[in-house]
Amino acid sequence: MKHLLVSLDKLHEFDEIIDVRSPLEYADDHIPGAINAPVLNNEERVRVGTLYRQVSPFEASRIGAALVARNIALHLETTFAHRPQAWRPLIYCWRGGKRSGSMTLMFNMIGWRARQLDGGYKTYRGATLAALASLPPALRCVVLVGPTGSGKTRLLHALAQAGAQTLDLEQLASHRGSLLGALPGVAQPSQKHFDTLLAARLRELDTTQPVFVEAESRKIGAIELPPALLNAMHQGACVNVMSTREDRAAFLQQDYAALFDDPDGLKAQLQRMLGLHSREVIQGWQQLVDAGRRIDLARELIDRHYDPAYARSSNAQYQHLPQAVDMPFRPNDADVVQQARALLATLE
Repeated sequence: MKHLLVSLDKLHEFDEIIDVRSPLEYADDHIPGAINAPVLNNEERVRVGTLYRQVSPFEASRIGAALVARNIALHLETTFAHRPQAWRPLIYCWRGGKRSGSMTLMFNMIGWRARQLDGGYKTYRGATLAALASLPPALRCVVLVGPTGSGKTRLLHALAQAGAQTLDLEQLASHRGSLLGALPGVAQPSQKHFDTLLAARLRELDTTQPVFVEAESRKIGAIELPPALLNAMHQGACVNVMSTREDRAAFLQQDYAALFDDPDGLKAQLQRMLGLHSREVIQGWQQLVDAGRRIDLARELIDRHYDPAYARSSNAQYQHLPQAVDMPFRPNDADVVQQARALLATLE
């Protein structure tokens, strides 16, 4: 079987990448672009693991082999029924063991030039963590700083439209970053999958060009940023995004539109801020929700929550904040891309 093993640097040589782990393992994280064709489903994997621990490795292998054979047969009749003879798949499981080995051997017996990833997902995960440690120090970060509602994310998107190189951490984390930043109906990725997405994006960046990124704390929702990236951001040049209070309130009203459209959900999120604010303050905000006074709630959140929190954070970790370029920004205007181009001209 050794002649069927390939190393991680050969990923690009294959027509398709197949993850044969269980659906739960795949959902937690997987190699980008890989499809899931489990040889053991979630329940079967638990059953075989229990047999291994409580009965014997032999019994687990006997039962597991039968299950794997049936599942591979099913995939051959469905998922892979129309793959051509010249098809070259790369197959992996957790450690490059029996699960991926079984499918690889069967595929080669059929006539496909299938190969097995040496070390499996575990090797890929190790490479991801190594990339998150080694790639950020080479970045020339330009960090957009400013209080919540100033439109930093909108400016970041406008910079991308203007041709600048950007790193959108909130998009990768599926979260806006603030206390009310959860995206309605959208779950955040697992930490492992965020790491995978981030490492893939970091590999795409040109280290000879500046990378615009929004200032973030250590965590975006439930996702934790790697220390090496935070350090690179803290050492980067800064742009101070400055918007008026009324522009910020109007922007928050737009940005949180989905929250406002779900009054009960918004009130529940506000209730979770109890401890940061008094019961009376929270109840006052909830009454604004009930009354549909969106702009007033946005102003209240700016004055009583976001700005005091921003003042307390002080962004002292950003070493070049005292030399930041001031960027007066109108986040609600139609010319945000032109504003971004003006910023780029200033920084040249």
